[in-house]
Amino acid sequence: MNWQNFFANNHNGRRRWFYPLISVVVALTLCLTTPMPGNAFDIRSLLFRGIQVIQMSNMSDRQEVDLGRQMNQQLQSSNIRLSRNTQINRYVEQIGQRLVANSDRPNLPFTFQVVDDKAINAFATLGGFVYIHTGLMKAADNEAELASVIAHEIGHITGKHLVQQMRQREIASGVASAAGLDRNAAVGIGIDLALNRPRSRQDEFDADNRGLKTLTQAGYGQSAMVSFMQKLMQGGGSVPTFLSTHPGTGDRINALQRSINAQPSNQRDGLDNAAYRANIKAIL
Repeated sequence: MNWQNFFANNHNGRRRWFYPLISVVVALTLCLTTPMPGNAFDIRSLLFRGIQVIQMSNMSDRQEVDLGRQMNQQLQSSNIRLSRNTQINRYVEQIGQRLVANSDRPNLPFTFQVVDDKAINAFATLGGFVYIHTGLMKAADNEAELASVIAHEIGHITGKHLVQQMRQREIASGVASAAGLDRNAAVGIGIDLALNRPRSRQDEFDADNRGLKTLTQAGYGQSAMVSFMQKLMQGGGSVPTFLSTHPGTGDRINALQRSINAQPSNQRDGLDNAAYRANIKAIL
């Protein structure tokens, strides 16, 4: 190597980047020392108060899990009552982890929890947090039907549907700063969307497809996913919460049946009604 040319070139290179660097430092100094309007993005508050912001368009798995954990804490303190029945919680956790192992995100640390509520409902937030109501467990005839619902909720998480919805809300409402979305705001938006807002038709079809694939690979009977939806639709009375917030159920059933016909499976695990009743007898 010609060290003389190297040092000469290096000297010229230093001059090329030195002056732009000075400009950046001066600009940053002005940002930190110049008064700014109260409603503008204030980088000083982020630096000195340590506010955590989330970039919804580029969220890591770790950030997603952390947000999901914070949502879970807030849900427990205000919105839902988790079941304290160890046997029931263990049973749902076992089904959930069996499905996760056959999902698109097997390395995400999923958490499955039973909500002590008679409503026929299930929902998911971020980072692997899935919630199943006792009312839905009672409505299912067998383990495969319960597993089909859990697989569907896992599909929402593996498809990052809530993350996308949160980003859309962030853009539509203009709640994000130049740095991103404040963590506390993100938690509030995520909980509201998970509990109160139906997901798009496209998200439901995607969660169904992902859920059916997961259910099949886990060895459960495919027919359970269709039979449970059909039973709830034909039950009479008001539409169950699980379906009222998931539009296009008839079309979803038809699409699922076409997928099953196209790729049938001989697996029939979880279709024993009596065994299922024995497993959930603590809540019957």
